[in-house]
Amino acid sequence: MRRAFLICLLLPLIAAPPASAERVFGVRGSEAPGPDRLRVIEQGPRGADCVFVLVPGTSGGAAYFRPVARAIVKRLPGWKVWSVDRRENQLEDHSVADAVLAGERPPADAFRYYLSWLTDPSVTPHFEPVASADHARRWGMGVAVRDLRRVIAAAGRGGRQVVLGGHSLGGTIAVAYATWDFGGRPGGDDLDGLVLIDGGSGGAPPTRAEARQQLAELAGGSPFIDLTGLGLPWSAGVFNLVGSTLARLAPGERSVLHDWPALPANLRAPVPTTTNAGGYGYALDSETSPGSLRLVHTRIGHLAESGDPRGWVDGELGTVGRAAELFSGVEGIDGTAWYHPLRLSIDGGAVAGGVSNPAQRELAVRATHGDDLDMPIYAFETTLGAGRVLKGARALARRSDIPARDVQLVDRSATYDHIDPLSAAMPANAFVRTVVPFLRRVR
Repeated sequence: MRRAFLICLLLPLIAAPPASAERVFGVRGSEAPGPDRLRVIEQGPRGADCVFVLVPGTSGGAAYFRPVARAIVKRLPGWKVWSVDRRENQLEDHSVADAVLAGERPPADAFRYYLSWLTDPSVTPHFEPVASADHARRWGMGVAVRDLRRVIAAAGRGGRQVVLGGHSLGGTIAVAYATWDFGGRPGGDDLDGLVLIDGGSGGAPPTRAEARQQLAELAGGSPFIDLTGLGLPWSAGVFNLVGSTLARLAPGERSVLHDWPALPANLRAPVPTTTNAGGYGYALDSETSPGSLRLVHTRIGHLAESGDPRGWVDGELGTVGRAAELFSGVEGIDGTAWYHPLRLSIDGGAVAGGVSNPAQRELAVRATHGDDLDMPIYAFETTLGAGRVLKGARALARRSDIPARDVQLVDRSATYDHIDPLSAAMPANAFVRTVVPFLRRVR
């Protein structure tokens, strides 16, 4: 995999499509029950010889990387970014969302189809949640890593350089892949660099008994995470899709979500009415968003001091429009996963920076090559990381004897929230400013 970095520097001299080029393609997944194809959003020139593969985190979808991917390929000629949409995202129903994004239906139809039926049984047709998906109980780290291996193989075809990165739990998956045992060799042999965006792996793994208990609880409950606590695992993803789409396409209109009686109280701004942008910004901004939604916290401004309906004032690191774009997404792919497999998060605790432990044997996690990596490592930490991200990256580098000059650690734990590396505006975005030079130095 390791080729002279000169190729990536010379590639801009060769005719190629514009850096803004974007397409979606499929990659066959591993042999596992359920959907067997993953989708990838490619941004950058098709002929690029260096590929930055990005994996989303808990309840994340590939589209939330689009803004930063666009900025990265603009600054790095010769590179393209592949954002991976995992198999669970294919359980989603994007039929009406796609029609709305295409301008074939009005934005309000997204609310009507996906949510209004919950309080108005006369609404037909409407979104039908997945009734059962027992096979998703097996969608743990092993399935995610084997699926990702197909993507990495495609990215590296023809000897291209490949850097693997992940946000949040996607960082844990990236560490798991790099340290995974593939017939005696680590997955890191396929890579030229590792990028951890407020995620990764470290700390004490669960005991074998704790892992066994987690599996027992999984067997008796839903296979999916329920972030809202409403007993509707899909609700966080659908709320985000609807809210972001309305804020993106009709930002100044009165919010139908604010007026909807079933909107959770902690998401409703304490004013008589809001615009779609005002209501969505209130639900995401770290100053007003509930703690249960810390995985989507960002610093994008505040509600306007007056107005009927009340609008949004952009500020701090990003804008409500940019946040709406990254979660609303593109045709068929948004920025959230409506059905995040609980097994994947359970297994994540056992990765333990690639150090073998009893929980791994219970969970069939094979991340055992934490001392066999030979690649530069980059890590970016926000408030949610709380010291764990950089500590885990340091420990991983130390176990593999990676020299300090090849380890870049960026601490923004005092100024950035969890989504800010992806949503902060350009050119001030600290993640893009620091990861671009790191990628340039990859050898």
